[in-house]
Amino acid sequence: MSGEKLSRVLALYRAADFGEAVATAREIQLHQGAGHSIGLHSNNPDRPMVLATAMPTSRVIVNQAHTFATGGSFTNGMPFSLSMGCGTWGGNSVNENVNYRHFMQSTKIVREIPGSEPDLHDVFAGYWAKAGI
Repeated sequence: MSGEKLSRVLALYRAADFGEAVATAREIQLHQGAGHSIGLHSNNPDRPMVLATAMPTSRVIVNQAHTFATGGSFTNGMPFSLSMGCGTWGGNSVNENVNYRHFMQSTKIVREIPGSEPDLHDVFAGYWAKAGI
């Protein structure tokens, strides 16, 4: 019952705690919906990041009506869209709200500029320290 359906059927799942809810939601999203979006109503400011890192999702909708928020809103900063890209998780080329800019052809004039290449140590120092390299 977790797959997408065009009917008046709602599947509900119960979980003992947030960790179990995340695991269940991940299974559901991997079954059908990877890359789309997930909604969360919580006063715990850490939970959106838990979902963002645990799920193959492009959007974590926090404390909003999911149906309306995913399509963009004046109050959440996402562009208005009737099509939500799911990225490579869902077999799409974009993982953002598809909007008018995706359909406008543009031409870029590209000229050389002074190089601004970061030092590898600056980029990877934290990783190398954790990895013991």
